[in-house]
Amino acid sequence: MEITTQCVVALTWTLKDTLGETLDELADPVEFLVGGTDLLARIEEALQGHEAGDKLDLHLEPEEAFGDYNDQLVFLEPVSLFPGELEEGMAFEGLPAGSNAQAPRDVVYMVTEIYPEHVVLDGNHPLAGIAIRLALKVEGVREATEEEIGRGTLGTGFFQVQPQAPGGSLLH
Repeated sequence: MEITTQCVVALTWTLKDTLGETLDELADPVEFLVGGTDLLARIEEALQGHEAGDKLDLHLEPEEAFGDYNDQLVFLEPVSLFPGELEEGMAFEGLPAGSNAQAPRDVVYMVTEIYPEHVVLDGNHPLAGIAIRLALKVEGVREATEEEIGRGTLGTGFFQVQPQAPGGSLLH
């Protein structure tokens, strides 16, 4: 079956930066809804017409991937606003009450540095500002169910950052 809009693809990949450093590797296939919110537009375009077994090598500039780095999404907040078990790498959806009122509330912020009195929070995607190379393999293709199409996602967004405890995987 060929990949078309509103089908499900099972993918594996290796993601590298432009210097060849591996940033992420997905060895076990994960399913994504084509035509929903699971994949970046550039990847969906490249997958069209391909089928199981096909391999694609893509180069994505920041604007095709996770955008340019925005220094306006970096905030310094009092450490007292956060839980006692604060660690670098933790992610929070929005900022806690009492924090900078100018900060967007619908952003996932990553703790990047912790000082005795303050915490540095970065609302940029971890791969913002980075051109990436993605070696994809189509492991399978199937028709999407009506329920999957209605949701617009299989719940596995492409490299979406999710708030979580330290030590968890940030990507996929």
